[in-house]
Amino acid sequence: MAALRSLRDLSQRPVSVLETVSARKATQLAQWGVESVLDLLTTYPRRYIDRTVQADVSGLEVGAEAAVLAEVQRVRSRPARNGRMVVQLTVDDGTGRIEVVFFNQPWRAKQLEEGTEAIFWGKVGEYRGARQMVNPVVDVVAGVAAVAVGRTRRTLRILPVYPASAKAGLTSWEIGTFVEEALERAGELVDPLPDEWRTALSLWDRTAALRAIHGPESLAVTGPARRRLVFDELFRLQLALVLRRRAFEHNARALRHQVSPREVTGAIEGTLVARFLAGLPFELTRAQRQALAVIVADLAGPFPMHRLLQGDVGSGKTVVALAALLGAVQSGHQGALMVPTEVLAEQHASAVRAMVGHLEVRVELLTSRVKGAARRTMLEGLASGEVAIVVGTHALLTDEVEFGSLGVVVIDEQHRFGVEQRATLRAKGEVGDPDLLVMTATPIPRTAAMVIFGDLDLITLDEMPPGRVTITTRWLPGPSPADEGEAWERVRAEVAVGHRAFVVCPLVSDSVKVEAKSATEEFERLSAGELAGLRVGLLHGQMAPAAREDAMARFRTGEVEVLVATTVIEVGVDVPEATVMVIENADRFGMAQLHQLRGRVGRGTAASWCYLLGGGDDGDGGGPDAVAAERLAAVAASSDGFALAEVDLRLRGEGTLLGARQKGHTDLRLASLSDPDDRLLLTEARKVADAIVDGDPLLLAHESMADEIRLFLSDDEGEYLFKS
Repeated sequence: MAALRSLRDLSQRPVSVLETVSARKATQLAQWGVESVLDLLTTYPRRYIDRTVQADVSGLEVGAEAAVLAEVQRVRSRPARNGRMVVQLTVDDGTGRIEVVFFNQPWRAKQLEEGTEAIFWGKVGEYRGARQMVNPVVDVVAGVAAVAVGRTRRTLRILPVYPASAKAGLTSWEIGTFVEEALERAGELVDPLPDEWRTALSLWDRTAALRAIHGPESLAVTGPARRRLVFDELFRLQLALVLRRRAFEHNARALRHQVSPREVTGAIEGTLVARFLAGLPFELTRAQRQALAVIVADLAGPFPMHRLLQGDVGSGKTVVALAALLGAVQSGHQGALMVPTEVLAEQHASAVRAMVGHLEVRVELLTSRVKGAARRTMLEGLASGEVAIVVGTHALLTDEVEFGSLGVVVIDEQHRFGVEQRATLRAKGEVGDPDLLVMTATPIPRTAAMVIFGDLDLITLDEMPPGRVTITTRWLPGPSPADEGEAWERVRAEVAVGHRAFVVCPLVSDSVKVEAKSATEEFERLSAGELAGLRVGLLHGQMAPAAREDAMARFRTGEVEVLVATTVIEVGVDVPEATVMVIENADRFGMAQLHQLRGRVGRGTAASWCYLLGGGDDGDGGGPDAVAAERLAAVAASSDGFALAEVDLRLRGEGTLLGARQKGHTDLRLASLSDPDDRLLLTEARKVADAIVDGDPLLLAHESMADEIRLFLSDDEGEYLFKS
């Protein structure tokens, strides 16, 4: 294999070119998502074992967290009292033995057969006088056949521990062997970052950093090596976002709307926006007025608006968005509000019609269930401009939808849509580029927003309307059904005084693969059990649209007192009489989702409650999953969505957040947005990206940098960003 000099070179070389990678191992690597030499070299060690300072099992103390490199001596599997499987290992590192116990992970018996060498990381406990680790993190270093061969290579050195994959049949030791050969044969890599920036930021050369991260001579060099590679990841993301923003501004065809910030203050009366704001039955918050003033200034400005509006559940984003849509209508254009689900679209359409009913503005709803003559009439109204505001789902993206003059686009729950979908809707502006406002009720830490939505200007609603009810949240871990009694007693008590309740389950019907309560089974069980005598309804996404709408209508009117549902009610559902939310198997949900679900109650004036059920002890000493327990405890302790977002980022990392980008191969491998040092690097990366693009908008003088950015983008976006 010839010397590889750029990331593109590395990406075009399959792992099969390496002598240490057999055809079988190449297939296993591909199953794991590693197909090229670049994929392999960006599979970084998750930690290191310093074999120059030996840590012995014999010296482990109860209560301490430790990582031990040991060989499996004995494997035993047995059923627990609750029917789940317990796998118990005896491991030995030559200085002593310790028991390792796994609850509800039967596959460990096959992964860790006798003779396997692995690193076990966890807290040292004690059971019946013997030291043990329960459910530790495991890195398989070598399988049975490789232990004797590899042992001498792992002594008296820093041992990188790779995220081995039991499913693909790969061990950390094998991955390390592949990486060593790849580094030897790669040669010196092109470094696209100019010398002056490396010097200014005290960054290592890329080749030196890559070699040190995989084969450090001491643990001290891993810090600066990681810092350079983290900067590369963040810089690529920021450079792509800056280029996207520049391309957007360069190619924009602005519509200058006839609106003024003075309408927000009441200094101008009689306009559509002013009449809308004056007719609201409540006063706007300071944050809402500030956000509206900025948005209206954008609408009247020389460049199309390109903003993200984020705010906690109940902060009043819909009112702000509707004022923006009316700004377009007031200027002779149309507005479109796109949402991810039919339930949310129906809710928004109903709310918008109620708020603009006195303004004689035609509002329509477009989803897949609108068919036949009604659909043709609506499409004609959109094309002619007679429909002023349309609320819809992905149906708005279809080719048959044409607008007379689309002026403002609002996209709700932005994380449910990709970059291409947002661009597709904006492209329907025939007269000019419509102004774009994307919204999210899932608060995002500022640094994460720079990564995900760095091409959008950010506005935050950091204030709640006065009079919002505080929701009391209780986590009832279980596992006994009797432990849930408090929740069902509260449901009965609230229904007795005329209020309503939600019960949310993670599944529609029972699954043999996931141990979680289903909505259909729970509906039948509760109707005959804990909630017998109450009027219980069922709602889930697999129901026919008419049945869903009927279920929600009956719940709103009170004909149904308790609604058993899936997460189809996660956003947008507004029933002021609902005062209790019971979430089954709460450990199956993410923090943002739990916070969103909780926001479906407390929307009236009555005190409200949210109960999180599950995630407790498994009945055989296994205890709750530590991360799930911390997640549930955090949601129970705080109703601040922004604070919970920071906790969520720390617990889960960036994977889920970056999934919202739906673009390219730019997920962060090393960088952590919860790391203060990485956050500082992100800011520096943005400054460098801004400076380089300001001086060289098409990167003509930075050829290797442009080539690298194209590698991490789709062909269409690369063409868009670099066209003159």
